[in-house]
Amino acid sequence: MQTEAQVTPGQRARALWLSTFALGVCFAVWVIFSIIGVTLKQELGLSETAFGLLVATPILTGSISRPLLGIWSEMIGGRRVFALLMLVVAGFMFALPHAHSYPALLLLGLGLGLAGGSFAVGVVYVSAWYPRERQGTALGLFGMGNVGAAVTSFGAPLLLAVMDWRHAAYVYGAVMLATSILFYLFAQPSPVRAAAAAKPPESLAERLAPLRNLQVWRFSLYYFLVFGGFVALTSWLPRYYMGVYKVDIATAGMLAASFGLPATLFRAVGGTLADRYGARRIMYISFSVCMVGLFLLSYPNTHYVVEGIHGPIPFTIAPTMLERAIVLFLLGMVMAFGMAAVFKHIPTYYPEHVGAVGGVVGMIGGLGGFFLPIAFGAMNDLVGIWSSCFMLLFVVALASLLWMHFAILRMNRARHPELKADTDLPEIMAAQEAARHARIAAEAATQAARAATAAAEAARKRSS
Repeated sequence: MQTEAQVTPGQRARALWLSTFALGVCFAVWVIFSIIGVTLKQELGLSETAFGLLVATPILTGSISRPLLGIWSEMIGGRRVFALLMLVVAGFMFALPHAHSYPALLLLGLGLGLAGGSFAVGVVYVSAWYPRERQGTALGLFGMGNVGAAVTSFGAPLLLAVMDWRHAAYVYGAVMLATSILFYLFAQPSPVRAAAAAKPPESLAERLAPLRNLQVWRFSLYYFLVFGGFVALTSWLPRYYMGVYKVDIATAGMLAASFGLPATLFRAVGGTLADRYGARRIMYISFSVCMVGLFLLSYPNTHYVVEGIHGPIPFTIAPTMLERAIVLFLLGMVMAFGMAAVFKHIPTYYPEHVGAVGGVVGMIGGLGGFFLPIAFGAMNDLVGIWSSCFMLLFVVALASLLWMHFAILRMNRARHPELKADTDLPEIMAAQEAARHARIAAEAATQAARAATAAAEAARKRSS
């Protein structure tokens, strides 16, 4: 087995692009219910909440399986785990057309959801091939495999236009099976880091030890927003566009893809920016722009009548479908920046525990993709406003930005205690400055007194 010092650039590129392609196939399967689920909703007469649960079920297992798959990849190798995982998911995909009831679909959805766990496997596998200073870029490029979700949003409706959803499931299963075989044949075993080779293997408890750090859970909340929100909206937007603008499923799928594509393509850019300017700065930008975009999307179509000087003045706030699609495009782009920035932190802070920490962060992010579509459906049933999904995400964005900001302030004050007394209030600053000058003057007077005492003592000794 190679060590990291023996790895060639060609081997790194091979591992990266094979993993990215495999992730794209896995993500295409992971969100398949976002498209065929619309057909199933009509066939089975599902409520909005039941539809949300169906769409979210694969996200559940794709999330909770990530820590275990990440640790397993560290123990026996990402190449083996990746190939075996895809083989198992292909089996569930081939079984899907034989499901004829809602409970059976939910059960198979849990199996299909394992495809989402592939991200934790890939993070372990890809990060092992790259030095720390290049891992942000490498993981950002690997994260472009999220394009699989956009491919399903765009391509699955085209398949449904020419074939039954059951035949489309067979097509997906065949692609997944072929990818599993090709990955196992052409991917190479992960290189061994010198530090890891020099010490005995860690126990499970040692691998899980970093999870006691609150920092891991802060990263998880951030990923809940940028990744969980991405997955949830990818699954929900076709239904949203069909409900709000009465478009057909093909048009709704293309509009959803216009959100998913930038969330995929710009992830690599986010990784490069995080390497160059720092992940923290990129997260500030990402969360702030998310808040603005989600606020605009949250505003429902509203009709106002203002009592003017010369009588009532009616006006309407009703963004067009194109305007909302543009905002969602920008939202997908900054979410991609946030995804890359969050995962830039993990191999930097926890280089020996990428599987466990990355798995947990990915799990919480994925759970966002599970719980949020259910919440979207429930809010539609209870509140009756289509934009309520964006209202919920706005609250999550606000909480993430505030927690990150105050955590950074707390860390800076711990490292630099003098900052605790700093303030920007001018009257307090003036008092502090006067006190500082008084302290300096007192110290100078004390030194002068000591000098005068020493001079008097010296004069006394000379006279005696």
